[in-house]
Amino acid sequence: MMLDKINQQLLIGYGVRITVILLIILATFMIAKVVKKVLKKNERKIKIDKTQLKFMTHFLTGIIYFVGTTLAIYSVPSLRTLATSLFAGSGVIALIIGFASQQAFSNIVSGIFIAIYKPFRIGDRLQVIGKGVSGIVEDINLRHTIIRTFENKRIILPNATINSDILENANIVEEKTCRFIDMGISYESDTDKAMAIIKEEAQKHPAYFDARTKEEKEKGVEEVTVKIISFGDSSVNLRAWVWTKDPGSAFQLGCDLNKNIKTRFDREGIEIPYPYRTVILKNK
Repeated sequence: MMLDKINQQLLIGYGVRITVILLIILATFMIAKVVKKVLKKNERKIKIDKTQLKFMTHFLTGIIYFVGTTLAIYSVPSLRTLATSLFAGSGVIALIIGFASQQAFSNIVSGIFIAIYKPFRIGDRLQVIGKGVSGIVEDINLRHTIIRTFENKRIILPNATINSDILENANIVEEKTCRFIDMGISYESDTDKAMAIIKEEAQKHPAYFDARTKEEKEKGVEEVTVKIISFGDSSVNLRAWVWTKDPGSAFQLGCDLNKNIKTRFDREGIEIPYPYRTVILKNK
């Protein structure tokens, strides 16, 4: 009878502890969800940009999960004792945890620096030079940055890595972009006519943007600059500097102008050269 009573008390004790753990876990998830919802709902009222808000959301939810996990462990005496023994008694485990914490801490600090100094933001078109990665920044959390490539794949880079690499940001400061349009014409073609065609086609494109300042307009600076940049083996190489409002438009403009200029050249007798070969057959 006494044994049954003891077992019953043990079961009740275990049940209470399990209930407490479940309540802590549930409360942790609920609080984290509420915090995310509140921050998202008041996004316009909070006077910080989207990148900092996103990082702050990840940071706060990370703290909530950490506190919840710690409370869940310390609510069970046996787990508390086990955790204390492992930390205090095992130098190897402490070393491993310390190394892992160093890596994690480095990523968190790098993420904070990214959120504060903003070398890039969510939505920026970014190229990580050292890694050969380019795409749109999709998310920045406590550990890593997610970049969506132009093939719709996700590249995940640790914050410490991306924070120490050389970056090319197409959106920082201003988005207007200069697109180089390179064309080669034959030496027999009319250079002035070819340059005029390139200017006309550039200015007709819907994505074309007149980037001249007021002073440049008053001085009569041309809208589209076209120059001879070099002489090839069989071509005179021309380059046009054409401006657009953003990098995405610049890519589309470049593709369209390649087609439109080629069509005009064919119609108006401007030759785009290609290699010629003379084959001599000797009779033996």
